[in-house]
Amino acid sequence: MSRILIISGHPRLDESIANATILRGVRDLAEVTIRHLDQLYPDYTIDVDAEQAALLEADTVVLQFPFYWYSVPALLKKWIDDVLSYGFAYGSAGDKLKGKTLILSCTVGGPEASYGDGGHNHFTIEQLFRPLHQTAMLAGMVFHPPVVTHGMIFIPGVYNTRETVERGARDHAERLAAVLAQG
Repeated sequence: MSRILIISGHPRLDESIANATILRGVRDLAEVTIRHLDQLYPDYTIDVDAEQAALLEADTVVLQFPFYWYSVPALLKKWIDDVLSYGFAYGSAGDKLKGKTLILSCTVGGPEASYGDGGHNHFTIEQLFRPLHQTAMLAGMVFHPPVVTHGMIFIPGVYNTRETVERGARDHAERLAAVLAQG
């Protein structure tokens, strides 16, 4: 198994059901390091050197996040903007991530049927992930097909049950662990 770095991009993981359950499900895998951005950078001041050092040690990078407004949460976006800098991730000397694998591991509140032609959101998740895919390509990374689970929102009395979301998150963690085990 390769050295795996999981970047937890949930801005309030202590309030999460799905993302917290997923991270608990994979934290004990061999060679896994999890960086909780919400705990490390509550003020959004990213320690670029520390984050880049963590990336250099990894073979596989997983971005674990809830899908917010058709993208990543603001804290994870800031991490991407600050850490994947010119001269490190791209540019004439920016080859530090070349050959590393990037896996998006994402929870989506809406049902899968709402994404795509004729759906409420008009575009597929894969189409909406294109900027992240391009980011990986620019950095010379191998973009692995994302691990996505839909219907991962719990609004008491309105949408889902806590048990349904927890079950979906455990399934997601198992699928992510299987992908990571492949190296």
